[in-house]
Amino acid sequence: MNRTPMHILSLQDLLAAGWFLFAWFGFNLLIDLSPLRKHTLSAAMESYRRAWMETMTTRQVRIMDTAIMTGLQQGTAFFASTALLAIGGCFTLLDATDTILKVAGDLSIPIDQSRALWEIKVLGLMLILAYAFFKFGWAYRLFNYSSIIMGSVPEASHAGSEDILRIARQAAELNVLAGGHFNRGQRAFFFAIAFLGWFAGPIFFGVTTLAVLIVLLRRQFASRSRSTVLSGHHLSEPVTDKDGEYTETGSSNPFT
Repeated sequence: MNRTPMHILSLQDLLAAGWFLFAWFGFNLLIDLSPLRKHTLSAAMESYRRAWMETMTTRQVRIMDTAIMTGLQQGTAFFASTALLAIGGCFTLLDATDTILKVAGDLSIPIDQSRALWEIKVLGLMLILAYAFFKFGWAYRLFNYSSIIMGSVPEASHAGSEDILRIARQAAELNVLAGGHFNRGQRAFFFAIAFLGWFAGPIFFGVTTLAVLIVLLRRQFASRSRSTVLSGHHLSEPVTDKDGEYTETGSSNPFT
């Protein structure tokens, strides 16, 4: 009689997997939906995204804006391609299960020798990577939509300020949505690293999950990058009373 996955997994495996899911989805809820989200690095960057689109309307030459958008799209495409390559690598792991288990046993590497359990772990890793790919793919599409709406923002000589700001804010909201999906895809990558700990055993799995969770929490709430972003947060308010060409330039990190 074939054993079900619940019989293959030990109590420690189930507890470690439950802790992993709680940490991952709990972190997403904390960053995206909880009242604390307004204090996160991601929320601060959303304000800068909106300010960017509104400031863009004051510039007659928008080459810098298109260059930033190109960087956002290229970075998203890179991660989407990486997710596909990683999924392909997981298929290779499934095909070479017996060989890997034999080599691990010869080298005394702490890997469970159960073929069924190994395949469950690989399939779980593939699901995480597939989720990341869908997030990156949709983020790329949303960045495309945002860039198209950016291109439709008229100059001040061709439309009223209210119409210009309305279209720019539409582009900004799509940009914020795209950034949110990109962030979720990156989180999936980070937690995929934590998931790799399961291959060394449930205890190590729990430890790697905790380590990744601590790193992500620190980045959102207590990192130097957050302090730097918030130190100039008041400057992200859009300037709408300037006339003529706005030629101030700056740099932007597309991977927020």
